Amino acid sequence: MAAKTDRNKEIIRVSVVGIIANVALAAFKAAIGLLSHSIAITLDAVNNLSDAASSVITIIGTKLAGKPADHDHPYGYGRIEYLTAMVVSAIVLWAGVTSLAESIKSILHPQTPEYSTVGLVIVAVGVLVKIVLGRYVSKAGERLGADTLVASGADASFDAIISASTLVAALLFTFAKVSVEAWLGAAISLVIIKSGIDMLREGLDKILGERVDAELAKKIIDTTNSIEGVRGAYDLILSDYGPQRLWGSVHVEVDEELGARDIDRIEREIQTTVYRKHDVILHTVGVYATNSLEGPEAQAIHDALDEIVAREEHVLQVHGLYVDTAVKGCTFDIVIAYEAGDREALRQKVIDEMHELFPGYAFVAVLDSDVA
Repeated sequence: MAAKTDRNKEIIRVSVVGIIANVALAAFKAAIGLLSHSIAITLDAVNNLSDAASSVITIIGTKLAGKPADHDHPYGYGRIEYLTAMVVSAIVLWAGVTSLAESIKSILHPQTPEYSTVGLVIVAVGVLVKIVLGRYVSKAGERLGADTLVASGADASFDAIISASTLVAALLFTFAKVSVEAWLGAAISLVIIKSGIDMLREGLDKILGERVDAELAKKIIDTTNSIEGVRGAYDLILSDYGPQRLWGSVHVEVDEELGARDIDRIEREIQTTVYRKHDVILHTVGVYATNSLEGPEAQAIHDALDEIVAREEHVLQVHGLYVDTAVKGCTFDIVIAYEAGDREALRQKVIDEMHELFPGYAFVAVLDSDVA
């Protein structure tokens, strides 16, 4: 809990720095843009102001997301951070659409811009400030695992490029009398709109539920496999309830001869170790019994199943295989890629082929999803 509190405080601190920098830039650029009749500089100021508003919303979202879990919300309020990101996305998108409308008006009814040396210097300083601010916020976001800060940092870095383009347009007009202000304003607006759409899509993906990060999944599986008594770890499922709030489950294979005491020890050690190393809560550890004393018939079934699934492109994995020669039964889980189309048909095909090879056996195959 203390670590999450410190994280929230740092997110707020970084956001406050962003607010101060963006408000200052917006004020200077707005003044220069209005005095010089530069639509591009004015729109750049609006963009800085929307960045400041985004930081304010990030602070509010972080405060709300930091509320402790309660009876109605046992998993906490962490997902509010993702909702915050979507609100920020909507603001960015709105700023882009309105600025595009203003740019089109300026294209249809152009005004002659007037630039001063002071104004150009302020724009140049703004470029440098945005570069530094972008790197600062992005690195803080990556270190804290805060998507909103990472997005804000990337947006600031991109703003530096946009401001640099504005500066180039001002220099072109000053020295070559070529006016591209309104067109550049339209281009900036389109960039802002695209940024808003991308951010909105990212926030929506978080709420809908994304695929487990491959690197994290591998680390958790490796940690689970390192526990004494575990012969294989599978079916890792993680649910994201906000940054640093991952809950999930995993299945492990253990020797069929282990007793309840040994299995309980394995389960508790897995949960404790995974939480300590990866800050992930595994609320459930399922258990598969695996054959420890395989005879020739059981081994033949193992080998045949391996050969069958090896021929199927979309069968990603088979695990939890247990052969009971006494009752002529075999159970296993089969992971089939979504690209297979009719995944149920492929599962049945594998069962049918096993029946042909071992007609006296009953085969039960559980269809697993390609989650992790």
